[in-house]
Amino acid sequence: MKLYKFYISLLFGATLLLIASLSSCKKPVFYSEGNLDFSADTVVFDTIFTTIGSTTKQLKIFNNDNRTLTVSKIELAGGTNSPYRINVDGISGTLFSELELEGGDSLFVFVEVTLDQNNGTLPLVVEDEITFTTNGTDQSVKLLASGQDAYFHYSDFSLPNGEGLDINSGIWPNDKPHVILNVAFIDSATALTIPQGTDVYLHKGGLLYNYKGVLNIEGTFSEPVTFQGDRLEPWYDDVTGQYYGIYMREALPSKINYARIKNAISGIHVYGEDPANSNYTLQVSNTIIENCASYGVFIYSGAKIQAQNCMIARNGIHSLLVLEGGDFNFNNCHLLGFGAGGNSAAAVGISNYYIANGVQTIGSINEGTITNSVIYGNSNYELSIDTVSFGTPLTFNFSNNLIKSDEIFTGSFFSDNLWNLNPAFTDESIYDFTYTSNSPLFNAGSDAFPNTILEAIGIDLVGSNRFMGSRDIGAYEVD
Repeated sequence: MKLYKFYISLLFGATLLLIASLSSCKKPVFYSEGNLDFSADTVVFDTIFTTIGSTTKQLKIFNNDNRTLTVSKIELAGGTNSPYRINVDGISGTLFSELELEGGDSLFVFVEVTLDQNNGTLPLVVEDEITFTTNGTDQSVKLLASGQDAYFHYSDFSLPNGEGLDINSGIWPNDKPHVILNVAFIDSATALTIPQGTDVYLHKGGLLYNYKGVLNIEGTFSEPVTFQGDRLEPWYDDVTGQYYGIYMREALPSKINYARIKNAISGIHVYGEDPANSNYTLQVSNTIIENCASYGVFIYSGAKIQAQNCMIARNGIHSLLVLEGGDFNFNNCHLLGFGAGGNSAAAVGISNYYIANGVQTIGSINEGTITNSVIYGNSNYELSIDTVSFGTPLTFNFSNNLIKSDEIFTGSFFSDNLWNLNPAFTDESIYDFTYTSNSPLFNAGSDAFPNTILEAIGIDLVGSNRFMGSRDIGAYEVD
């Protein structure tokens, strides 16, 4: 019995010794008495539209000491009433306590903001801050956002009988921007005018849809009408495919003058022709369409477009696509490739047929005219014509153009064109497609194809006089 108690005492003593030994091996933690460092002293959001959430911005917090730093508190000063939202190291909230940051380590704070309407035409600046408490010292990072009120367009497709559709007619006011959140409609037999100086912003997938109505965009040289995505951060300045574009189906005669359309999927998509319409579906003048994910101008199934003094460039597939027939007359235009990824497709693609589900549909091209224009880009061919003829008219006139193509087209449809000459643009690398008198475009056009769009008579894309001598090829006229 005494021996048993001896072994128990010995085992207990050994256990205590082992615990003491392990405890002595654990390294003590020496906490820093320093403070935090930050990647920025202010998180700034560029102008955003009220009621639409911002992109997510990040703030990085550093412990530049080699010892662990205890952050007693991280707090969004405005609390739950703040328009800002923060996420600290993957956790959302407004107050975070007793966070340990090891020596030389860092963590992220993510910030978003949604601003309420301010019922004004000028941007309103909204501020808040994130406060940090470490070792009794308070630090802060400011949050700053500028919110812009707008006219918002939203169609609620869940309501019956089209009751939730955003129908537009008359004249849009231009005292503040218009934001299309999904679809803004122009209904049958109605007309919408978008006046000079109007800025139109479209949310992801958004489009301006003209269904059998009239759309007149009336920009001027000094006050064009602009279409772009609704993300205003600089990173989005050159991102393609942010919204769909302008879509017209069997529209009544419409006009676009001095517009700037960028970063869409298809800048202008015109589908079909009203049987009662003997005029062009759309006349476009003095307009720039660029950096669209797919097409700059898409003419489909019999639509008719006339264009003058336009630059359509840097689009992902075609700058001009004609599919299943349609009529077109482009004079003094830049029709260029240079799209993202090398723009492997031709700048201009023309076909009078389309195959869907194994069924081929063929359309007519009664007027297929491109004159005084430059068709150029990165590819070895920038003009692609693929047609079939089963009794449908095919009428083309390509004259006095500069065209880049491995295949030099001949025949009565092609006359007085310049093939595969370098247009000597000012700087293709920054998409400056102007040129000087050293370019083969200079004085190489013809006055035999007059401007027929009233808004474009006698001027080029930037307002220069075309009647100062021989006409140039393209959208610009060099003195």
